[in-house]
Amino acid sequence: QGLSPTLQELEVTVMDTRMCNNSRFWKGEIGPAMICFQGQHRGSAPTKVSIWGVTPPQGDSGGPLVCGKRPAVAGVMSFSSKNATDPFKPPVATSTVKYKKWIQETLR
Repeated sequence: QGLSPTLQELEVTVMDTRMCNNSRFWKGEIGPAMICFQGQHRGSAPTKVSIWGVTPPQGDSGGPLVCGKRPAVAGVMSFSSKNATDPFKPPVATSTVKYKKWIQETLR
C-alpha cells in the first residue's frame, strides 16, 4: 500500500520518560529531548499526533506531534520499532520545545 494523500490523525498518550527508558521498553536510549507515546487508553489524557501514512508508525518520520486545546507542534516524529505493533518499543518524537530558540532563529 502507498502513502495516503490525506493527512491522518491519531490520538495518543505521552509516556513518562522514566517508564519509556526502563528495561521493558527502550532500555535507557531515550534522551531528555525525546517524547515517547502510545495509543490512547480509555480514561487517559490524550495528545494528538498528525501523521502521514496508512499504518502508524510506518512512513511517519518528520510528521508533527501536535498537542493542546490550541494546537501547537510539540515534537517531530523520529523513530519507532521495525515492528509497528511491538508494545515494548513505543514510537519516539523529538521535542520541538527543546529546540524552540534554534527553530525561531532559523526561520528568520
